[in-house]
Amino acid sequence: MTINMIFKIAAVGILVSVLGQVLKQSGRDEQAFLVSLAGLILVLLWVVPYILELFETIQRLFSL
Repeated sequence: MTINMIFKIAAVGILVSVLGQVLKQSGRDEQAFLVSLAGLILVLLWVVPYILELFETIQRLFSL
């Protein structure tokens, strides 16, 4: 995992939190929830390949 990935995840988190607060203050709670959900799905799509690689490495390590 590179430092760029960590910065992208942090940027998405900041953006989602700001948009969520703005939407909640304007009374659009459903849309704030959808923004949070979209941010979560986006970050999961970025992180899942690294998790898969971790599990494959652990599997190779213990199946000597």
